[in-house]
Amino acid sequence: MRLLAFTLVLHMGIAAAQTYPTKPLKLVTPFPPGGSADVIARLAAERLGDGLGQPVVVDNRQGAGGMVGNDYASKQPPDGYTLLLITGAYPVQAAMLKSLPFDPLRDIAMVSVLTSYPFVISVRPDSRFRTLGDLIAEAKANPGKLNYPSSGIGTVHHLSGELLNAMAGIDMTHVPFRGGASPLTELLGGRVDLLLEAMTLSIGQVQSGKLRALAVTSRERWKALPDVPAVHDTLPGYEVISFIGLGATGGTPAPIIQRLNDEVRKLLGAPATARRFVELGGEPRATSPEEMKAFIERDIERWRSVIAARKIERQ
Repeated sequence: MRLLAFTLVLHMGIAAAQTYPTKPLKLVTPFPPGGSADVIARLAAERLGDGLGQPVVVDNRQGAGGMVGNDYASKQPPDGYTLLLITGAYPVQAAMLKSLPFDPLRDIAMVSVLTSYPFVISVRPDSRFRTLGDLIAEAKANPGKLNYPSSGIGTVHHLSGELLNAMAGIDMTHVPFRGGASPLTELLGGRVDLLLEAMTLSIGQVQSGKLRALAVTSRERWKALPDVPAVHDTLPGYEVISFIGLGATGGTPAPIIQRLNDEVRKLLGAPATARRFVELGGEPRATSPEEMKAFIERDIERWRSVIAARKIERQ
């Protein structure tokens, strides 16, 4: 009986995939319009719509650090018509929050990573720090003196800084900003000493000369900023790679997930689209659904370890 039920569900999924999609899709973006994640969402939506033959409409549902949009997408019909833009904040929240309104590994089905990117450790152009080694030496000589900002406790920026503290044996002070205060504005205003920010947000500021990059958090130099050394060169083993990818409501039939994955591979394989992702600071990166899920699982465990080691109180 169970075999019959499974076979019936499988055939229904295959039949649905053969006609899918028959109407427009919705891409839920858990961040406000205008940011780097939104720019990538709109680029992906346009190209994905071309491949699927149906419009993909971006639906911005920001709030609670992305939780509002994530939760909404997890509770939609599992028919492949609701997609979710997933970023590096997703596994961080799963590690940081004591309870979630959904299961991040069950209630969202992974489709593929779109792009991956490191963070950039930057200072003001007039900063006395010329290298990451200079900064670490100062932090060791004066514990607690240097500070770095983030948009809140338990964010990727915060935990990346704590990982740097732990691995370098230093004690920089974390300064969380809320209520719309911009970490970049605080750095340029001289109220903090350095900035740990995503490549997708940092690249324009570095290229324009508003910031001076000391290092990127990838294991090797990054294509978008080839003259900037990697943290790994000074601090072997340090690496923070974030990502932006696509998911769908959990329970979406596997043939539909595979169709979406195929279309992601096609759009990332188009030279013009791949070039645009590089211009935005990322590296085009298609994965299988299983690879994306495993990547997120590893990230969750890694950030849980950092949270425990640094005695950060979970929210």
